[in-house]
This record gives sequence, C-alpha cells and structure tokens, in this order.
Amino acid sequence: MQLRYVFSETRTGLKRNVSMTIALIVTIFVSLTLVGVGILLQKQADKAENYWGTKLQITVFLCTDNSRSEQCANGATDPAQKAAIEDILTNHPEVASYRFQTKQEAYDVWRKVYSGKDKAEQEIYSTVTVDDMPESYWVTLKDPQKYRGVEDAVAGMDGVNNVQDLRAVLKPIYNFINAMKLGALGVAVFLLVAAVLQVANTIRLAAFARRREISIMRLVGAGTLYIQLPFLMETLVAALIGVGLAALAIGALMFFFVYGNYFGLPGGLRDSPIVEWIDWWDAAYAVGAIAVLGVLLTVIPTLVMTRKYLKV
Repeated sequence: MQLRYVFSETRTGLKRNVSMTIALIVTIFVSLTLVGVGILLQKQADKAENYWGTKLQITVFLCTDNSRSEQCANGATDPAQKAAIEDILTNHPEVASYRFQTKQEAYDVWRKVYSGKDKAEQEIYSTVTVDDMPESYWVTLKDPQKYRGVEDAVAGMDGVNNVQDLRAVLKPIYNFINAMKLGALGVAVFLLVAAVLQVANTIRLAAFARRREISIMRLVGAGTLYIQLPFLMETLVAALIGVGLAALAIGALMFFFVYGNYFGLPGGLRDSPIVEWIDWWDAAYAVGAIAVLGVLLTVIPTLVMTRKYLKV
C-alpha cells in the first residue's frame, strides 16, 4: 500500500472541499464543546451533592414570644419542652449529633451576615435585639438521605416553631445545574446529528468529485480499504482539529472562570468556600471523552458512507 498516495489524496481532498471541511470542523467543535460542558456540569453536580451531603443539617427552631405557630401557643419554649426535644434527638436512630444555638449566637451570626447592608437597611435591622432571635438545634444526620424520620418526629412537638431542611435552600441550585447540563447535552445531541449528516454529505461530494479516479482504481484491482483511506483521513483531520478546538474551549472555561481572576470572580470559583468545584482532572476527563467521541463521530460514518458511495 502506497502511503504517499494516501497522503497526497488526503491533501488534495482537503483543498478541494475547503468550505465543507471548515463547516464540518465548526460543527464538530461546537457540538463537542457542548458535550464537554455537559460532562463538567455533571461532575459539578456530583461534587456539590457529595460536598453538601456531608454538611446537610436539619435546623429545629424553637418558639419565641413572637412566634405564631400552633406549637408556640404558650410562648417561648420552656425547659421541659427543650428536654423533650433533646430526648428525641438523643435517641433517634437517624441522628448522629446535634448542637444547641443560643439567642446570642444566632444574633451574632445574623449581624455578621447583614453587616454589609446600606445605611437605610441598617436602621431597620438595628431594631432587632438578641431576644428576638430564636434558639435552635442544629442536627447532623448519620445518612444525609435519611432525614424524614427525625424531621417528622420533632416538627409537631410543643415548643418547636418550625423545622428547616437545607435541601429546600439548595434545591434551586441543583435544579439550575441540572437544567444547564440537560440543555447543553440536548443541544449537543442535535449538533452531533448535524455533524454525522455533515460527514455523510462531505463523503458524498468527495466521492462524486473523484468518481473517475475511483473507477480506474477499481478496474486495476484496488481494494476497498485502499480507496477508503483518503476519505477517512480527511474526516479524521477535521475531527482532530474540532477536538483540539473543543479542548481549548474547555481549558479556557476552566482557566478564566474556575481558576482565574476574571469577569468579576476574584480568585476564580474554586476560591469560593460554598461548595467543592471541578478541577483540571475533571477537565482532562471531559477532554478525553470528547476526543473519543469526536473520532468515533467521523470514523464510523465515513466507513459506512464510503462503502455506499464508492461502489462503481
């Protein structure tokens, strides 16, 4: 097999179908970039779930004199009611540990959170006193996924104003990540289909342009693989360029947004303590996945289409 002929025909084919090749590269680049972003979002969702899964707590807020729930009809929670609540938390099989937060501790946390408010809001918040803050129990679970039992056990007890589950706070974040992930992958699927059709169209036009050469090669006994190789090399070159551009796009995303100090994100997202963020290993995994997908996306359709269009 003369490899010089294969490379020569590949170079000729790329020059002959420049516009089709560029269109194929762009389609592969955009679709694989979206697939890579979808993979990174999946990794981020898993990391967020694992990170918060070890920190999710149930907060049992006690009654104050201003509480209006049915369990607070007698005013602030008294020592007997606290003892009953602590007995449930101590003996419940789902509870790993708990801690009691006093009014002063709650007030200090509240003041710290709202310390950056403007002057008008500060005047409103200045009317809040330590006695206005509720006492609470912060409950750590043995299994973060098993929380309904303890939540139901304490929710209706006398002296319990309400029970807050952090999942309710984090649910919009999870929903947003999942929506972005599904959106990226959904658009990527359509673009991958477009890429396959683009490969098929490229092969069809290239085979038509070389129909006389293919006929001669068939007459002299050239094998199917020998004829297919230039077409395969053309689409493979386009795929590798598309994969390279997609890898650069994913690298730029990691560098500028996750690790970098750009776009109003001081220190990058990874400096934020609210959750564990994706890292370069996750980016490498995404690039590896799209590299394999990009090669398969072009090699398989090319082999199938050439068997159809190279018959003379």
